[in-house]
Amino acid sequence: MMSLVRVTKTRTFAKAVRNVHVERKLEELGYTLPAVAEPKGNYRTSVRSGNTIYLAGHLPQPAGGDLIVGKIGKDLTLEQGYDAAHYVALSLMATLKNEVGDLDKIKRIVKLVGFVNCVDGFSQQPAVINGASDTIGKVFGDKGIHARSAVGTNALPLNVAVEIEAVVEVKDKKHQHDSVGLFAMNRGCMASHVYRSCAMHFLLNRFLMLPNAK
Repeated sequence: MMSLVRVTKTRTFAKAVRNVHVERKLEELGYTLPAVAEPKGNYRTSVRSGNTIYLAGHLPQPAGGDLIVGKIGKDLTLEQGYDAAHYVALSLMATLKNEVGDLDKIKRIVKLVGFVNCVDGFSQQPAVINGASDTIGKVFGDKGIHARSAVGTNALPLNVAVEIEAVVEVKDKKHQHDSVGLFAMNRGCMASHVYRSCAMHFLLNRFLMLPNAK
């Protein structure tokens, strides 16, 4: 019984560690998630189909701040564009957290599609969208490394500098509740072990009680 209690406590502790891992990383990096973005039209900011979440285009807005607007190469530098993409990544995470409740349920950041508001002839869109990719990689580690497109455009909604959409895979419910399954499995194994022990004890006693047993 003590072994069962110890296993249960270990599983519970491990689950608690998993539940705070990503958000603890956000705190360590000094990142603050903004308010969840509200849709600007007849659509949803996130749609889940099975274990895949499709995130609509998100805009660059620091927590408590204004949208970052302007054209890269004219109003903003490449570095400012990079920072704008960083804030879009945080906005994507805020929407994900609102959708799944716990960022540790994210299994994989599958793909980003980034749009850069830039002047004609600007060809460093990938360097701008790196602001989002680097941020996601720091927070999620290997599971944050994704496929990506970086596209230049001459205009974006509200004149923002960057817009990014994403595709994300989440863990299925069976994986999320693995600790519960392991607990049940351990409990079943314990019950089976007790049953076998009792059966052996019963047979041994019966044998010792036989008249010719010595």
